Amino acid sequence: MTGRERVLAMLDGKATDHLPLMPITMMFACDRIGEQYGRYASDHRILAEGQVRVADEFGFDYVSAISDPAREAADCGAAVAWFDNQPPAIDEGNALLADPGVLARLTVPDPLQGIRMKDRVDAVVLLKQKAGHEKLVEGWIEGPCAEAADLRGINTLMCDFFENPEFVQDMFEFVLEVGLRFAQAQVDAGADIIGVGDAAASLVGPGIYNEFVWPYEKKLVDGLHAMGTRVRLHICGDTRPILAGMGALGCEIVDLDYMVPLAEGRAAMGPEQVLLGNLDPVSCLRGGTPESITRAVAQCHAEAGAKYIVGAGCEVVRDTPDANLRALCDYARTH
Repeated sequence: MTGRERVLAMLDGKATDHLPLMPITMMFACDRIGEQYGRYASDHRILAEGQVRVADEFGFDYVSAISDPAREAADCGAAVAWFDNQPPAIDEGNALLADPGVLARLTVPDPLQGIRMKDRVDAVVLLKQKAGHEKLVEGWIEGPCAEAADLRGINTLMCDFFENPEFVQDMFEFVLEVGLRFAQAQVDAGADIIGVGDAAASLVGPGIYNEFVWPYEKKLVDGLHAMGTRVRLHICGDTRPILAGMGALGCEIVDLDYMVPLAEGRAAMGPEQVLLGNLDPVSCLRGGTPESITRAVAQCHAEAGAKYIVGAGCEVVRDTPDANLRALCDYARTH
Protein backbone atom coordinates (compact mmCIF):
# COMPACT_ATOMS: atom_id res chain seq x y z
CA MET A 1 0.00 0.00 0.00
CA THR A 2 1.08 3.58 -0.52
CA GLY A 3 0.97 5.88 2.47
CA ARG A 4 -2.11 7.59 1.07
CA GLU A 5 -3.86 4.27 0.57
CA ARG A 6 -2.89 3.16 4.08
CA VAL A 7 -4.33 6.21 5.84
CA LEU A 8 -7.51 6.24 3.77
CA ALA A 9 -8.02 2.53 4.43
CA MET A 10 -7.74 3.13 8.16
CA LEU A 11 -10.25 5.99 7.97
CA ASP A 12 -12.63 3.88 5.89
CA GLY A 13 -12.51 0.97 8.34
CA LYS A 14 -10.59 -1.28 5.97
CA ALA A 15 -7.55 -3.47 6.58
CA THR A 16 -4.07 -1.94 6.37
CA ASP A 17 -0.73 -3.65 5.88
CA HIS A 18 0.61 -1.85 8.97
CA LEU A 19 -0.22 1.10 11.21
CA PRO A 20 -0.34 4.50 9.48
CA LEU A 21 2.36 7.01 10.41
CA MET A 22 1.53 10.73 10.66
CA PRO A 23 3.91 12.65 12.97
CA ILE A 24 3.70 16.46 12.76
CA THR A 25 7.02 17.90 11.63
CA MET A 26 7.57 21.60 10.99
CA MET A 27 10.85 22.94 12.36
CA PHE A 28 12.31 19.43 12.15
CA ALA A 29 11.44 19.30 8.43
CA CYS A 30 12.81 22.79 7.87
CA ASP A 31 16.12 21.95 9.52
CA ARG A 32 16.31 18.84 7.34
CA ILE A 33 16.83 21.02 4.27
CA GLY A 34 19.05 23.58 6.01
CA GLU A 35 16.60 26.47 5.80
CA GLN A 36 15.53 29.12 8.29
CA TYR A 37 12.05 28.73 9.64
CA GLY A 38 10.94 32.23 8.72
CA ARG A 39 11.44 31.25 5.08
CA TYR A 40 9.75 27.87 5.57
CA ALA A 41 6.63 29.60 6.89
CA SER A 42 6.56 32.24 4.15
CA ASP A 43 7.56 30.32 1.00
CA HIS A 44 5.48 27.31 -0.03
CA ARG A 45 8.32 25.97 -2.15
CA ILE A 46 10.57 25.63 0.87
CA LEU A 47 7.79 24.10 2.97
CA ALA A 48 7.04 21.53 0.27
CA GLU A 49 10.70 20.65 -0.10
CA GLY A 50 11.05 20.08 3.64
CA GLN A 51 7.86 18.05 3.91
CA VAL A 52 8.71 15.77 1.01
CA ARG A 53 12.28 15.29 2.23
CA VAL A 54 11.34 14.29 5.77
CA ALA A 55 8.43 12.10 4.62
CA ASP A 56 10.66 10.24 2.21
CA GLU A 57 13.57 9.84 4.61
CA PHE A 58 11.47 8.51 7.49
CA GLY A 59 8.66 6.83 5.56
CA PHE A 60 5.77 9.02 6.72
CA ASP A 61 2.42 8.32 5.13
CA TYR A 62 1.55 11.97 4.61
CA VAL A 63 2.80 15.48 3.96
CA SER A 64 1.28 18.58 5.52
CA ALA A 65 0.91 22.28 4.79
CA ILE A 66 0.93 23.15 8.50
CA SER A 67 3.50 25.75 9.55
CA ASP A 68 2.05 28.22 12.08
CA PRO A 69 -1.33 29.48 13.31
CA ALA A 70 -1.03 33.06 12.03
CA ARG A 71 -2.08 32.70 8.39
CA GLU A 72 -5.79 33.51 8.62
CA ALA A 73 -5.26 36.23 11.20
CA ALA A 74 -2.55 37.90 9.12
CA ASP A 75 -4.80 38.10 6.07
CA CYS A 76 -7.57 39.54 8.24
CA GLY A 77 -5.15 42.34 9.14
CA ALA A 78 -3.70 41.17 12.46
CA ALA A 79 -0.20 42.24 13.47
CA VAL A 80 2.25 39.33 13.21
CA ALA A 81 5.82 39.20 14.53
CA TRP A 82 8.34 37.45 12.29
CA PHE A 83 11.56 35.73 13.33
CA ASP A 84 14.44 34.28 11.36
CA ASN A 85 14.31 30.80 12.80
CA GLN A 86 11.11 30.50 14.82
CA PRO A 87 7.45 30.43 13.79
CA PRO A 88 5.70 33.75 13.22
CA ALA A 89 3.51 34.76 16.14
CA ILE A 90 0.47 36.93 16.74
CA ASP A 91 1.28 40.27 18.40
CA GLU A 92 -1.32 40.02 21.16
CA GLY A 93 -0.36 43.42 22.55
CA ASN A 94 -1.72 44.87 19.33
CA ALA A 95 -4.70 42.55 18.82
CA LEU A 96 -6.79 43.26 15.74
CA LEU A 97 -10.04 43.03 17.73
CA ALA A 98 -8.84 44.82 20.87
CA ASP A 99 -11.75 47.11 20.07
CA PRO A 100 -14.78 44.86 19.59
CA GLY A 101 -16.28 47.38 17.20
CA VAL A 102 -13.67 46.50 14.60
CA LEU A 103 -15.38 43.14 14.00
CA ALA A 104 -18.32 44.78 12.22
CA ARG A 105 -15.89 46.32 9.71
CA LEU A 106 -13.99 43.10 8.93
CA THR A 107 -14.62 41.16 5.77
CA VAL A 108 -13.78 37.50 5.23
CA PRO A 109 -10.53 37.42 3.27
CA ASP A 110 -10.27 35.66 -0.07
CA PRO A 111 -7.77 32.81 0.45
CA LEU A 112 -6.54 33.21 -3.12
CA GLN A 113 -5.77 36.90 -2.66
CA GLY A 114 -4.29 37.14 0.82
CA ILE A 115 -0.53 36.65 0.96
CA ARG A 116 -0.33 34.07 3.75
CA MET A 117 -3.42 32.02 2.99
CA LYS A 118 -2.58 31.89 -0.70
CA ASP A 119 0.91 30.62 0.17
CA ARG A 120 -0.62 27.67 2.04
CA VAL A 121 -2.97 26.93 -0.86
CA ASP A 122 0.07 26.98 -3.14
CA ALA A 123 1.82 24.59 -0.73
CA VAL A 124 -1.05 22.13 -1.08
CA VAL A 125 -0.83 22.35 -4.88
CA LEU A 126 2.90 21.68 -4.81
CA LEU A 127 2.66 18.88 -2.24
CA LYS A 128 0.02 17.21 -4.38
CA GLN A 129 2.29 17.45 -7.42
CA LYS A 130 5.39 16.20 -5.62
CA ALA A 131 3.97 13.51 -3.34
CA GLY A 132 0.22 13.18 -3.76
CA HIS A 133 0.42 9.94 -5.71
CA GLU A 134 2.01 8.21 -2.69
CA LYS A 135 1.36 10.38 0.36
CA LEU A 136 -1.83 11.77 1.88
CA VAL A 137 -1.83 15.56 1.47
CA GLU A 138 -3.02 17.51 4.51
CA GLY A 139 -4.24 21.09 4.50
CA TRP A 140 -4.68 23.05 7.72
CA ILE A 141 -6.92 25.70 9.27
CA GLU A 142 -7.41 27.19 12.71
CA GLY A 143 -10.43 26.16 14.76
CA PRO A 144 -12.93 28.71 16.08
CA CYS A 145 -11.54 29.14 19.58
CA ALA A 146 -7.93 29.37 18.38
CA GLU A 147 -8.71 31.85 15.61
CA ALA A 148 -10.84 34.02 17.86
CA ALA A 149 -7.95 34.08 20.34
CA ASP A 150 -5.59 35.13 17.54
CA LEU A 151 -7.82 38.06 16.61
CA ARG A 152 -8.92 39.15 20.08
CA GLY A 153 -6.04 38.05 22.31
CA ILE A 154 -6.29 34.87 24.30
CA ASN A 155 -6.55 36.43 27.76
CA THR A 156 -9.23 38.85 26.59
CA LEU A 157 -11.17 36.04 24.95
CA MET A 158 -11.21 34.07 28.19
CA CYS A 159 -12.79 37.07 29.93
CA ASP A 160 -15.21 37.60 27.05
CA PHE A 161 -16.83 34.22 27.68
CA PHE A 162 -18.17 35.70 30.92
CA GLU A 163 -18.29 39.43 30.20
CA ASN A 164 -19.29 39.63 26.54
CA PRO A 165 -20.76 36.30 25.41
CA GLU A 166 -22.73 37.81 22.51
CA PHE A 167 -19.52 39.22 21.06
CA VAL A 168 -17.86 35.80 21.37
CA GLN A 169 -20.63 34.29 19.29
CA ASP A 170 -20.25 37.04 16.69
CA MET A 171 -16.50 36.38 16.51
CA PHE A 172 -17.06 32.65 16.19
CA GLU A 173 -19.50 33.21 13.33
CA PHE A 174 -16.88 35.28 11.54
CA VAL A 175 -13.97 32.89 12.07
CA LEU A 176 -16.18 29.95 11.08
CA GLU A 177 -16.70 31.55 7.68
CA VAL A 178 -12.99 32.33 7.41
CA GLY A 179 -12.06 28.73 8.19
CA LEU A 180 -14.53 27.18 5.79
CA ARG A 181 -13.51 29.44 2.94
CA PHE A 182 -9.82 28.74 3.57
CA ALA A 183 -10.46 25.01 3.76
CA GLN A 184 -12.43 25.00 0.53
CA ALA A 185 -9.51 26.60 -1.29
CA GLN A 186 -7.18 23.90 0.02
CA VAL A 187 -9.60 21.10 -0.87
CA ASP A 188 -9.90 22.55 -4.36
CA ALA A 189 -6.08 22.59 -4.53
CA GLY A 190 -5.90 18.86 -3.79
CA ALA A 191 -5.90 18.39 0.00
CA ASP A 192 -7.11 14.92 1.03
CA ILE A 193 -7.77 15.93 4.63
CA ILE A 194 -8.01 19.19 6.56
CA GLY A 195 -6.31 19.49 9.93
CA VAL A 196 -8.10 21.74 12.42
CA GLY A 197 -5.92 23.23 15.15
CA ASP A 198 -7.96 24.56 18.08
CA ALA A 199 -5.42 24.66 20.89
CA ALA A 200 -7.17 27.42 22.84
CA ALA A 201 -10.11 25.06 23.40
CA SER A 202 -8.02 23.11 25.91
CA LEU A 203 -7.97 26.15 28.20
CA VAL A 204 -11.70 26.23 28.88
CA GLY A 205 -13.73 23.94 31.08
CA PRO A 206 -16.48 21.65 29.84
CA GLY A 207 -19.20 24.20 30.58
CA ILE A 208 -17.76 26.88 28.32
CA TYR A 209 -16.63 24.30 25.79
CA ASN A 210 -20.10 22.80 25.46
CA GLU A 211 -21.88 26.18 25.37
CA PHE A 212 -19.58 28.19 23.13
CA VAL A 213 -16.84 26.17 21.46
CA TRP A 214 -18.33 22.79 20.60
CA PRO A 215 -21.28 24.15 18.55
CA TYR A 216 -18.89 26.05 16.28
CA GLU A 217 -16.42 23.20 16.03
CA LYS A 218 -19.37 21.05 15.01
CA LYS A 219 -20.49 23.56 12.37
CA LEU A 220 -16.93 23.65 11.07
CA VAL A 221 -16.59 19.86 10.91
CA ASP A 222 -19.98 19.50 9.25
CA GLY A 223 -19.03 22.17 6.73
CA LEU A 224 -15.77 20.39 5.94
CA HIS A 225 -17.58 17.11 5.44
CA ALA A 226 -20.02 18.86 3.11
CA MET A 227 -17.00 19.70 0.94
CA GLY A 228 -16.24 16.00 0.69
CA THR A 229 -13.06 16.16 2.75
CA ARG A 230 -11.93 14.39 5.90
CA VAL A 231 -11.05 16.08 9.19
CA ARG A 232 -8.18 15.73 11.64
CA LEU A 233 -8.77 17.49 14.98
CA HIS A 234 -5.70 18.66 16.87
CA ILE A 235 -6.20 20.36 20.25
CA CYS A 236 -2.94 20.73 22.14
CA GLY A 237 -2.94 20.47 25.91
CA ASP A 238 -4.90 18.61 28.55
CA THR A 239 -8.24 17.89 26.90
CA ARG A 240 -9.48 15.29 29.38
CA PRO A 241 -12.47 17.43 30.50
CA ILE A 242 -13.73 17.76 26.91
CA LEU A 243 -12.90 14.35 25.43
CA ALA A 244 -16.51 13.25 24.99
CA GLY A 245 -17.35 16.42 23.10
CA MET A 246 -14.32 16.06 20.87
CA GLY A 247 -15.37 12.53 20.04
CA ALA A 248 -18.91 13.66 19.21
CA LEU A 249 -17.72 16.04 16.48
CA GLY A 250 -17.43 13.24 13.94
CA CYS A 251 -13.83 13.89 12.90
CA GLU A 252 -12.07 11.08 11.08
CA ILE A 253 -8.94 11.52 13.22
CA VAL A 254 -8.61 12.93 16.73
CA ASP A 255 -5.10 13.75 17.98
CA LEU A 256 -4.44 13.49 21.71
CA ASP A 257 -1.62 15.37 23.37
CA TYR A 258 0.70 13.54 25.75
CA MET A 259 -1.15 14.75 28.87
CA VAL A 260 -4.17 12.66 27.90
CA PRO A 261 -3.87 8.87 28.23
CA LEU A 262 -5.06 7.19 25.07
CA ALA A 263 -7.05 4.79 27.21
CA GLU A 264 -9.13 7.73 28.46
CA GLY A 265 -9.62 8.96 24.92
CA ARG A 266 -10.76 5.53 23.80
CA ALA A 267 -13.15 5.20 26.72
CA ALA A 268 -14.67 8.63 26.10
CA MET A 269 -14.90 8.41 22.30
CA GLY A 270 -15.82 4.78 21.74
CA PRO A 271 -14.31 1.99 19.67
CA GLU A 272 -14.73 3.46 16.19
CA GLN A 273 -12.87 6.77 16.59
CA VAL A 274 -9.41 6.78 14.98
CA LEU A 275 -6.94 8.16 17.53
CA LEU A 276 -3.48 9.59 16.84
CA GLY A 277 -0.66 10.15 19.28
CA ASN A 278 0.58 10.64 21.80
CA LEU A 279 4.19 10.43 22.97
CA ASP A 280 5.59 13.42 24.86
CA PRO A 281 7.58 15.12 22.08
CA VAL A 282 10.25 16.40 24.47
CA SER A 283 10.86 14.04 27.38
CA CYS A 284 9.95 10.86 25.52
CA LEU A 285 10.65 11.33 21.81
CA ARG A 286 13.56 13.76 21.98
CA GLY A 287 14.95 12.77 25.35
CA GLY A 288 14.40 9.02 25.27
CA THR A 289 16.17 6.12 23.61
CA PRO A 290 14.98 3.96 20.71
CA GLU A 291 14.17 1.24 23.22
CA SER A 292 12.14 3.48 25.54
CA ILE A 293 10.32 5.00 22.57
CA THR A 294 9.39 1.56 21.26
CA ARG A 295 7.95 0.68 24.67
CA ALA A 296 6.05 3.97 24.88
CA VAL A 297 4.44 3.71 21.45
CA ALA A 298 3.55 0.08 22.13
CA GLN A 299 1.69 1.27 25.23
CA CYS A 300 -0.13 3.88 23.12
CA HIS A 301 -1.08 1.21 20.62
CA ALA A 302 -2.34 -1.10 23.35
CA GLU A 303 -4.50 1.64 24.86
CA ALA A 304 -5.86 2.92 21.55
CA GLY A 305 -6.47 -0.47 19.96
CA ALA A 306 -6.67 -1.20 16.26
CA LYS A 307 -7.97 2.20 15.13
CA TYR A 308 -4.69 3.94 15.81
CA ILE A 309 -2.28 6.15 13.87
CA VAL A 310 1.28 6.52 15.13
CA GLY A 311 2.53 10.00 16.02
CA ALA A 312 3.69 12.20 18.86
CA GLY A 313 1.38 14.24 21.07
CA CYS A 314 2.30 17.37 19.15
CA GLU A 315 5.10 18.58 16.87
CA VAL A 316 8.30 16.54 16.67
CA VAL A 317 10.79 19.04 18.09
CA ARG A 318 13.61 20.18 15.89
CA ASP A 319 16.53 18.57 17.72
CA THR A 320 14.99 15.10 18.03
CA PRO A 321 17.68 12.49 17.28
CA ASP A 322 17.16 10.63 14.02
CA ALA A 323 17.42 7.29 15.79
CA ASN A 324 14.58 8.21 18.13
CA LEU A 325 12.25 9.28 15.34
CA ARG A 326 13.16 6.17 13.36
CA ALA A 327 12.17 4.03 16.36
CA LEU A 328 8.71 5.60 16.25
CA CYS A 329 8.51 4.99 12.51
CA ASP A 330 9.81 1.43 12.75
CA TYR A 331 7.07 0.55 15.22
CA ALA A 332 4.41 1.67 12.74
CA ARG A 333 5.94 -0.34 9.91
CA THR A 334 6.19 -3.53 11.96
CA HIS A 335 2.74 -3.54 13.59
